[in-house]
Amino acid sequence: MLPDTAPVVEDHDKIRAALIAALAESAKTGLELNAVKTERDTLRAERDTNQAQHAEAAAEVEKLHNLVEQLRRTLYGSRSEKLDPDQLQLAFEDLEQAIGTAKAAGEAAAPPEKPTRQPRTTEPRRNRGALPTNLPRIDVTIDVEDKTCPCCGGALHAMGEDVREMLDIVPPQFRVKAVHTPKYACRTCEEGVVQAPAPERPITGGMATEALLAYIIISKFCDHLPLYRQAQIYARLGVTLDRSTLADWVGRTAWWLRPLYDLLVTTVLASPKLFADDTPLPVLDPGRGRTKTGRLWGYARDDRPWGGPLAPAVVYLYAEDRKGKRPREHLESFAGTLQVDAYAGFNALADPGRPAGPVTLAFCWAHSRRKFFEVHKSMGSPIATEVLRRIAELYVIEDRMRGKPAELRAAIRNAESRPLVEALKSHIEEQLGRLSGKTKLAEAIRYTLNHWHGFTVFLDDGRVEMDSNTIERTFRPVALGRKNHLFAGSDGGAKNWALFASLIQTCKLNGVEPHAWLLDILQRVVSGQTRTTELHTLLPWVWKAANPEAAAAN
Repeated sequence: MLPDTAPVVEDHDKIRAALIAALAESAKTGLELNAVKTERDTLRAERDTNQAQHAEAAAEVEKLHNLVEQLRRTLYGSRSEKLDPDQLQLAFEDLEQAIGTAKAAGEAAAPPEKPTRQPRTTEPRRNRGALPTNLPRIDVTIDVEDKTCPCCGGALHAMGEDVREMLDIVPPQFRVKAVHTPKYACRTCEEGVVQAPAPERPITGGMATEALLAYIIISKFCDHLPLYRQAQIYARLGVTLDRSTLADWVGRTAWWLRPLYDLLVTTVLASPKLFADDTPLPVLDPGRGRTKTGRLWGYARDDRPWGGPLAPAVVYLYAEDRKGKRPREHLESFAGTLQVDAYAGFNALADPGRPAGPVTLAFCWAHSRRKFFEVHKSMGSPIATEVLRRIAELYVIEDRMRGKPAELRAAIRNAESRPLVEALKSHIEEQLGRLSGKTKLAEAIRYTLNHWHGFTVFLDDGRVEMDSNTIERTFRPVALGRKNHLFAGSDGGAKNWALFASLIQTCKLNGVEPHAWLLDILQRVVSGQTRTTELHTLLPWVWKAANPEAAAAN
């Protein structure tokens, strides 16, 4: 009898059906899993896109916020990290005027027999002590009317006196200088007339003396008093001088001084190390009915921080634009070290194929610091704050060794400054990799790294300063004059501005009183007392050595 197989077949069909159902369910689950994975990948892509867009938007917001802060400071704040010195002086003037008024009111209200005394805790009065002995003195004696004793009626005798000196002033006073040249004749010879030659006039056929010309020029280019205001002042003193007349005199004086200015330019540009920069100078452009923007290029030398042998000096050269060819033309024969900002127009000077040889460009740390300061000021970035702290450490070292010889300065920098500089580079390189490339902070870091070679020149050369503030300081009087004069009347007027500014600022750098110097050299040049071959004796530092009593500049 055969076995019954029906239950086995039935179980097999059930297993097969269950397996098919399981496979179907697995396929369904696989499809759902794939759908989930696809959705996950889509969400990840969207997330990455959103993060990138957020980072870009954040960078743009930071950039716009930075620009807004810069504009706000431009309109309502100072242009640098510090308050403008002229504005600060004005603030002090107003405050001290108010204090003086209050003190005067208090003193007037005090009883005459009990004058008020300043407590010892207050700030001492300025300008105390004896007045300068070189000033002329006018004695005024206030004597008693009755010299008889009020008690017994006897005669009084002098037993001394009290002298109280006060500072007085005589306003500027015009006078007429009459030059007499007597004639002599021989009674025997009718044609034997003898007369001393009349001295040369600084203005041919004009009435201005060298003293008046020096006063006008110092008032305009040193004290920043425009000619039309000078004409108003002179009218109050009783002399009418037209502004155009004053301008003609200034132009003619510039003609007399042009050879000395050219010598100063040649002397300065022949120095082995210079500071260079430029500043805008508005110039009237009658053809277009408005002003155009010229440039005043400045080149200065100053060896005083390291006790060098050359006297400080600065020259300004006017150009109609800021093209890179201007410094190339000015420094065509220059060979040495040039301290500048990172303006691309200077780069060609470092070309090894340059006829005069490549110039070593030392870049300005103050410009780099300023970029980080802008970010710190507008965004409060801790990265920027840290960079500012590290740069400040370098300046502490610089302040400590100011005035020391170049060799010692270089040794100290290699021992103390170089490790700080190398650590700073590593720090900003590391931070740059974490920042969006469009942020202002990234721009500041790239600026510093792209010019790193120029920023490190000072480490090996003790003559080099960390920044180019030396030339920037010489532009401050130019900027003040620009505010008062508004613009130069022509390209020729701008060139004269450069001439007078060069001579006057060089006087100030050497501690020479500009008016005394200008008066003396005008007299020497106009009279022919100083020959062309002796012009170098009129350079401010040389003149000062021969006239030590004039070392009372500004």
